[in-house]
Amino acid sequence: MTTTTLAVLVPLLPFLGAAAGLLLGRTVPGYVRPLAVLPSLTALVLAVLVAVRQGGGQAINAATELTPTGSVPIELALHIDGFAALVAVLVGVVASCVQIYSTGYLRDDPRYPSYAALISLFTSAMLLVVYSGDLIVLLVGWEVMGICSYFLVGHYWETPEARAASIKAFLVTKLGDVPFLIGLFALATDAGSFRITTVLGTVASGGLHHPTLIALLLLAGVAGKSALFPLHTWLPDAMAGPTPVSALIHAATMVAAGIYFVARLLPVFQASSAAMVVLAVMAAVTMAGSALAALAQDDIKRVLAYSTIGQLGYMAGALAVGDRSAAVFHLLSHGAFKALLFLAAGVIIHASGTNSLAVMSRMTGLRSRVPDAYWTMTVALLALAAIPPFSGFFSKEAVLGAAEHVATGHTEHAPGSAGWIVLVAGLVTAVLTAAYATRLWLLAFHGRGVKAPDHGKEPRSMTVVLWVLAVPSLAFGLAYGRLPDWFDGRDLTPVLTTSVLGTGLALVGGIVTYGAWRHTTALAPRVPMGAVVAHPDAEPARVEAEAIASHAPTFGDVAYAPDPADPGRLLLGPLHRHAAVGFHLDAVYHVLFVRPVQAGAALVRFLDREVVDTYVRGAAALPRLLGAAVRRAQTGNVQTYVSALLAGTVVLVVAALLVATGA
Repeated sequence: MTTTTLAVLVPLLPFLGAAAGLLLGRTVPGYVRPLAVLPSLTALVLAVLVAVRQGGGQAINAATELTPTGSVPIELALHIDGFAALVAVLVGVVASCVQIYSTGYLRDDPRYPSYAALISLFTSAMLLVVYSGDLIVLLVGWEVMGICSYFLVGHYWETPEARAASIKAFLVTKLGDVPFLIGLFALATDAGSFRITTVLGTVASGGLHHPTLIALLLLAGVAGKSALFPLHTWLPDAMAGPTPVSALIHAATMVAAGIYFVARLLPVFQASSAAMVVLAVMAAVTMAGSALAALAQDDIKRVLAYSTIGQLGYMAGALAVGDRSAAVFHLLSHGAFKALLFLAAGVIIHASGTNSLAVMSRMTGLRSRVPDAYWTMTVALLALAAIPPFSGFFSKEAVLGAAEHVATGHTEHAPGSAGWIVLVAGLVTAVLTAAYATRLWLLAFHGRGVKAPDHGKEPRSMTVVLWVLAVPSLAFGLAYGRLPDWFDGRDLTPVLTTSVLGTGLALVGGIVTYGAWRHTTALAPRVPMGAVVAHPDAEPARVEAEAIASHAPTFGDVAYAPDPADPGRLLLGPLHRHAAVGFHLDAVYHVLFVRPVQAGAALVRFLDREVVDTYVRGAAALPRLLGAAVRRAQTGNVQTYVSALLAGTVVLVVAALLVATGA
């Protein structure tokens, strides 16, 4: 079988699994789990074969014209280089782990068949984005992921939080997709083709006429899809969906798509220095702002959500300094440890019966209840904090090293100002990342108070997956010496200066947070407060749905007040209340966008009711009055009709005589 055929099957198999799952899931429930797991696993095996055959060498290109358009052609094209080959393997690994994990996590969920099918469709769409060599075909996968996220985030549609989150995710990403679509058409107009290879050739020859405008339009779509400032606000709220969905969205699909798109078309953005600086500013604000917000969150999944936004900021920062090798290296590394973090969080939520770190901090013995989650999450948090030799250290160091290289003027691939912006923001974020990672670990696993509940052993399908993902979280970074062959040949060896700075700042962040935790723990009371909130069902997905629905942090049958022992409150001080709500960006958007739209809708409703309806009622009034007059004449009395007939005859005769006499 040719490599091209294998590559076509990679996104096709999950699509067929999704179609079969939707058609047969309700009628033949015994086939649901095989239809969910086997296509993803097979696609993973084929993606590995494609990667082996591609081998980091010459890109694989194939194309066939879909339909004659009369102008810019649209082609079903493949473009598989080293970046695409490795990212497809990442998507296959994470999607397969999520499907296997979900067989246990949602084992009693009545909507599991549709959920599994949508996960498969989500996977297929991302693989289409990764392998596509035509921008319109890429756009199809891009938009299919958007609709899948709408349904999956709103899986627990009984809760208002899930319904609102799904709508918000859809609308915010669409807000970026509109200029993104315009940018694609403008790019294709300048290049004369939607083929990625043709577009890159046009850029190389200087044939792009509007590089800044096109780059900024495309960045709007990337900001929405990859949750970069200022369109990142949908991602924390998307945590209302099931935890495996969060793992898939954050690690291998959706948010990775925007970063991958910029990496694939990086020369388009490099054609405009202004666009590179804008991207650098977006990355810097995304990094630092999200890290501060993560330090103030109580929901464990929202901490991880803001963490994802911060790591996406690192990837965008690498792209802003013209180094897509570092960006994709961090994308691959982050995909492994972030999937692990979310899936381990799902186990913790099941064991504790709550999403709240405040409640977990009042438990004792939680780590002994879930040893698999404890050890694997510890590995993932160390990778997140970029502590050597975990994978996050090498990939984050590649980003910082690239920024330092540009800042010191050793390359012309990006403006020096972009390098300084990314470098400073990256170092500041390194401190904050280690701080919120340490805070999460301490509050979740080192609480003091009542004994953690025992909901029984987690399904093996959930725990085995954690150890599978722990391997790349620990060891993938050590592959930095071989990755240049798959990427652009850029040396990814850690740089001494940024390695020492980054690691030192991470250690400072962790140690300071630990000290703040010890201080606040010694002073804080451990007394339950508040109303009763019961969690009678220990099934993982149901526990999570109830935890989302309840507005108070819960544990067992007791609700607790916010934890005064939270080190984040001490570290952030008066900034804490602003960081906890994402620095009020949602409120700003409500004023700038929601209120004007609501006011416009009210005006349209008023005009429709008071102007249009009044005109229609007025136009109908005269015929109605004439009809009423005619209706009065229809009495049904024969004598009246005969009298009227005779009277009319007399009138006509008299009129005729008068006319004759006058003549």
